Amino acid sequence: MKLGLFFTVAFGTTWACWLTAIALGGSPTSLPTAIPYLLGGFGPVYGAIAVRIRRGRRGEPVPAHTVPWRQGRRLLWALPLLVLASGTVLVAAVLADLLGGPAVDLTEGRELIATAGGVAPFLVSMIVAGPLAEEPGWRGTAYPRLLDSMSRLRAGLLLGAVWAVWHLPLFFISGTVQADLGLLSWSGLMFTLSVFPMALLTGYAYERAGVVAAMAVHFGVNTTIAVLTLASPVALAAVLTVQIVAVIALLARRKARPVCGAPRTTPVAAGQL
Repeated sequence: MKLGLFFTVAFGTTWACWLTAIALGGSPTSLPTAIPYLLGGFGPVYGAIAVRIRRGRRGEPVPAHTVPWRQGRRLLWALPLLVLASGTVLVAAVLADLLGGPAVDLTEGRELIATAGGVAPFLVSMIVAGPLAEEPGWRGTAYPRLLDSMSRLRAGLLLGAVWAVWHLPLFFISGTVQADLGLLSWSGLMFTLSVFPMALLTGYAYERAGVVAAMAVHFGVNTTIAVLTLASPVALAAVLTVQIVAVIALLARRKARPVCGAPRTTPVAAGQL
């Protein structure tokens, strides 16, 4: 399997670290639990590095659907995509309020930012935990290889399923967002299902402007949910619904061929996964 090495390393390293965190107990923000918890989040990056090393040793070409890291003006897509991603969550929060869910409130969000040490440390933590730790792997490595043999819809949904399973240990680490939601709860179910449109949104962003754009979408969604403290089933169901609508609209306007990518005969290039 073309992605066997990637998935083995990504899951093996992440789950080994997170199972260690579960065994240690305690909060993921306090020692010693914080160390395996943080290291485990980078499993997809470890998998990407392993694939890159193997590709380099074998002299294999860059996959046809890979989007180069340096995109020049294409990187300008990252900002509107970040706004779009945050916008889906904002619209969902307002919709949930109108449907009788929790009112939009920034109180807990302000406390979260204060606990992180201020706006700058909070934003850095939101970039590292999730976007930076995962997107070079899921989108930068796995996604273009899946596109070699299937449509973007199938690739996105398959990667979404894998991504959802990858998150499972977090439901058993006390103090994580997933543990607070609960695995066997409506909120936990909505979180798990929301991974699918997220996989399609970040995949769309990757095809537009590479890993940076995928990170922007991931960052926009995660940060807005955290600041608005969306955790109720109604709010998370609204996020799921709005993002599905956004995905349908975006993919309907997009042709089946990716915006850019290296031909199969392209030699190995620095800075590509």
